[in-house]
Amino acid sequence: MAFPKSIRENLRFLIAEVGAQLGVLQSYLESPLATLGKRILDREGYAGNLKQRIHNSCLDLLANGAEGDVNQQLIRAVEMIATYLDRMAEHAREVVQETSYLQDASLLVEERYDPLLDPLLQGLEWIESAFCEQDNQEALKIGEIEQELDRVYRDRLKRYTKALRQRKQTEDLVCLIFVAHHLEQMGDEMLDISEAIISANMGQPFNTSRYSTLSASMAKLGEKNIDDLGFELIAETRSGSGIAGITLSEKTGEGYDAIYKDGEKRKLKEERQGVENWHEIFPGLAPKILSYHKRGQSAALLIEHLAGLTFEQILLHEPNKLLKITLRHLTETLASVWQETRSKKKASADYMGQLSKRLDDVYAIHPEFQQAESRVGDLAMPSFDQLLERAVSYEKKLEAPFSVYIHGDFNVDNIIYDPVEKRISFIDLHRSRYMDYVQDVTVFMVSIYRLQVLDKQVRERILRLAVEFCEFARKFARKQNDLSFEIRLTLGLVRSFATSTRFILDKSLSRAMFLRARYLLERVLKVNPKDPAGFQVPIKEIFVG
Repeated sequence: MAFPKSIRENLRFLIAEVGAQLGVLQSYLESPLATLGKRILDREGYAGNLKQRIHNSCLDLLANGAEGDVNQQLIRAVEMIATYLDRMAEHAREVVQETSYLQDASLLVEERYDPLLDPLLQGLEWIESAFCEQDNQEALKIGEIEQELDRVYRDRLKRYTKALRQRKQTEDLVCLIFVAHHLEQMGDEMLDISEAIISANMGQPFNTSRYSTLSASMAKLGEKNIDDLGFELIAETRSGSGIAGITLSEKTGEGYDAIYKDGEKRKLKEERQGVENWHEIFPGLAPKILSYHKRGQSAALLIEHLAGLTFEQILLHEPNKLLKITLRHLTETLASVWQETRSKKKASADYMGQLSKRLDDVYAIHPEFQQAESRVGDLAMPSFDQLLERAVSYEKKLEAPFSVYIHGDFNVDNIIYDPVEKRISFIDLHRSRYMDYVQDVTVFMVSIYRLQVLDKQVRERILRLAVEFCEFARKFARKQNDLSFEIRLTLGLVRSFATSTRFILDKSLSRAMFLRARYLLERVLKVNPKDPAGFQVPIKEIFVG
């Protein structure tokens, strides 16, 4: 996409304007003459006006651009670059204003600010070429300025703090701290500019950490120039991880060659370990890890792309025949996993404990769910919190008679079926562990229920599938002589129905889920956990109605 001449010219003028102001600021800090400071303060509106012209032109471009001809990421990048440049000019004015409080202006000359200002002036010279020529390497150099300025600032802050303890020239030292801080903040603006350029070049939101970890991950596969990769952001998880599809530069055709995930190191390390555990315990279900790279508190995984469709896609869009085949393969796979990983060690999923930890988040989204005890005549109606408190004590008497290796986050979008190979695969495995198999059963069932589908026939179809899946789990429980299955199933459904509402803003659906959680909680608390014979969860009534 070619930018209009007016935007390109205004961006060039803005870069030149900020560069000129920083040049004057450098002279001012070397020789703090009032005339130099006034030159900076008097140009307060120049950078702001140029920024606004760029913003207005970008808005017109979005409003009037032909469909398919507007690269929104590119336009957003220009707007952001203009904003960050204007902020740099604002910081320059703040520096001048701070120095007006100095009692001994000679301190500025003694401090020497070239180590802070020289990198900024150099970075400004790189911005236009990095953006216009789509040069990510030059953009990375702009981002590295932030680290350089941060090191200089930390050294000065340490020195100023030590001097403050001597209680001499305290007011002037505070001023010097603020001056250094404003210059260090310009480095942050440079980093933001760097990431805006990289995001525009990659066509997706990117930060320097993500770009560096992706580059390191691909280098392990022999891919030296990641700018030639096909990169498509697939999802952003609630925890902040990014998930993207990668197409290698020498490959052609449809589909991805790998899946790239980045985010918090702890979570990515857990997922890596989860995948490796699955390869040892039950080979063939988990994707291969192509590379793992960590950087500070962040990390990245490059994972084999699995062919096929997610269970959710099949459930919502594919014919009934394929859905039935997929369900059969899924249940057969689960039965095999549960049989082969079965351990005599008893397990407690602590469903009510899990719910208790998440209940404040539920009430934050749906405050109407938090109600006090009420009465209808002589009949007392306990609050949900009171029922939950009783259920926590009730569950302490329960344990699954055995444990199996579970997925841990068994939602319908974490299961993949390949119709060609007739194979089930699991993804997103960072919560896998030995546990009560009922946890996976209930998470799967509620992930079906909470799908926001309005079409009546499709909704009836997916809810019937939840009932069929439950019947499979019941048959397995009977074969294993699992006498407390129905009680644990109830508590698991209570947990999943209630906690899932924090992701659902639709009032009708979230209310239906929360009321089901309460109804099941009331039902199960009437059952003697030592004598559960005869109790069965009314699954058809709960799911189909």
